[in-house]
Amino acid sequence: MKTIVIAAGYATRLGDLTKNFPKPLLQIGSNTILGRMLDDIDKIPEIDEHIIISNGRFADIFQSWADKQNYSRPITVVNDGTFTNETRLGAVCDLLFAMEKLSIDDDLLVVAADNILDFSFQGFVDYAYGKGTSCIMCHQQPSIEKLQRTGVIVVDENMKVLNMEEKPQVPNTTWAVPPFYIYLKRDLDLVRHSVENGCGKDAPGNLAHYMVEHTTMHAWPMPAGRFDIGSLDTYEEARKRYA
Repeated sequence: MKTIVIAAGYATRLGDLTKNFPKPLLQIGSNTILGRMLDDIDKIPEIDEHIIISNGRFADIFQSWADKQNYSRPITVVNDGTFTNETRLGAVCDLLFAMEKLSIDDDLLVVAADNILDFSFQGFVDYAYGKGTSCIMCHQQPSIEKLQRTGVIVVDENMKVLNMEEKPQVPNTTWAVPPFYIYLKRDLDLVRHSVENGCGKDAPGNLAHYMVEHTTMHAWPMPAGRFDIGSLDTYEEARKRYA
């Protein structure tokens, strides 16, 4: 299994802080946002490589950071060739770009790079292999307003995903989907042809929505919380909380 870190965005909501620097490498306490995540993932026995998908503006910065790390698994930085927010490929196309460039044909743990988690990804990997299907994470979200800004799923009693809707105005459930996914090797052909078959390009949830409609997916309830860093306010709050 390979880690795929989606990190080719430009974090425009953080203003000057990320104008010339990637958000995942911002400092939180004694570590970076991405470093906190990979510290956990690197310990998972099934993982054999970490792949970071960046853009033309930040790829060299990620590479310089990667060169200084001492993880047990190698880090590969992929440059998607874009330089502006207006010309970005979008998260789904970035994933496809990296898969093609590196000829990836392996199980994938796909993660957004701007979250701090209070739990380990090991449970997620174990769950996916136990189910034998591609999987998404989920958590209970009581706020209708927040549900309207994310993916929402309907599941059966075995947590098989029956339906997924992106940013529904009238959510059917309170199961929200954070940006963490496992796509097994057997489903990669669906992933490769997703965009040409109508999958949205921008958000990683677009691919999850597409996959739910074309293969069997299960959802793993998060056992603890996560902190999504999407603005200057949430960055400052994370710095205080995790200092």
